[in-house]
Amino acid sequence: MEKNFVITNTYIVRAPNVSQAKNLVFENVGKGDILNEDLNIIEITDEEIVDYINEKDGSYSQSSVMEIQSEDLYEQDASSELASMVSDSRNDFLRSENKRLAKLVDKHKNVQHEVVVAAYQAAFDVFSNFELPKIKQPSIKASSKHKTPETAVAVFADWQMGKITASYNTDVLEQRIEQYTEKLIEITEIQRMDHNVDDLHVWLLGDIVEGEEIFAGQSHLIDSGLYRQVGINGPRILSKFLTTALENFKRVHVIGIIGNHGAVGGKMRKSHDPETNMDRLLYKILELIFDKEERISFNIPDGRGERNWYAVDTIGDYGSLLIHGDQLPSPSSYHAYYKKVMGWKDGAIPEHFDDVFMGHYHQQFKMTIGSGMLRISGSPESGNTYAQEFFSSMGRACQHLMYIHPEHGVTSEYSIWLE
Repeated sequence: MEKNFVITNTYIVRAPNVSQAKNLVFENVGKGDILNEDLNIIEITDEEIVDYINEKDGSYSQSSVMEIQSEDLYEQDASSELASMVSDSRNDFLRSENKRLAKLVDKHKNVQHEVVVAAYQAAFDVFSNFELPKIKQPSIKASSKHKTPETAVAVFADWQMGKITASYNTDVLEQRIEQYTEKLIEITEIQRMDHNVDDLHVWLLGDIVEGEEIFAGQSHLIDSGLYRQVGINGPRILSKFLTTALENFKRVHVIGIIGNHGAVGGKMRKSHDPETNMDRLLYKILELIFDKEERISFNIPDGRGERNWYAVDTIGDYGSLLIHGDQLPSPSSYHAYYKKVMGWKDGAIPEHFDDVFMGHYHQQFKMTIGSGMLRISGSPESGNTYAQEFFSSMGRACQHLMYIHPEHGVTSEYSIWLE
């Protein structure tokens, strides 16, 4: 892996004038002597490059010159004077670095934003010329019962792609999503015997990606890093699902919510732009892949400086608030859930919604809150020994499927078991 270095040379030069001193340093010609040369090398991160490029003072660049009177140099012991001057130069450099780092703290958010913009731009540049193979139009036989069409809703949450347990890894995840896809099509065909189901909404509720620094020792529990999750495996698994969906539904709408495991930066994640999240970047790559497909649309909440943690999906008169769930405590705390949801409904979230759907806890759960329903999604993961040891639970691999009437809301829902 390539690294970034800043290499600084500090010279002490005895010469008739500044021009001659520069010639000695840069051209190795001219009158005078180079009395001392001090080489300093520091490693910097990608985020700090912008500060070095934009730095205007250049106080310790190679072209900087400190003029010393020759007569003063000869009045004292030469070796002692040079040692002192070298020491002062180093002290000055440290003081300058201290000021620079203080400025870097103030600029950090802006730098992070520039890095995020660069990442999104790079993804766009890569996929702008990508040609998605032509997707065949679905052949859907219309129901003869003339009932109001319903919308299918596929709920995906807490894949934590790349995570390893005794019975789970990326290959197992891919097989389980293929199994889910088969069940989705099979159940939808049964639904279509009674009414039309032309549209599919896909709710991605976060933690689709498994970060690398979420907790200590995590590096021992993943089979792939963020690059492979976000740039290779994630786009492959999800684009395959969406392609199949477009072959079986007239229209597909995707809503992408971020999770806490999509965060980057480890213990320093709070220093990053809150918008930065690998779940969101994966969703954005998918949007770019399907950019030229008119039958699919995306809603990926974003915006600089904010987490943009929720969305409301509206189907006819029905609306559901979609969140990851790290905003809420364990599902055993009903009062905390009631207080939070009713506060959101009372205006904290301006959009109207009837129900709430979330993930995060890897277990299926439903509770009635006021006139609405809060649902918690399962996870395709299995064999979580941490949950086994500390929570005395072991959820079955599962993802959710619903059918929504535009006036009556949820009419049927299924737990798609994936083991």
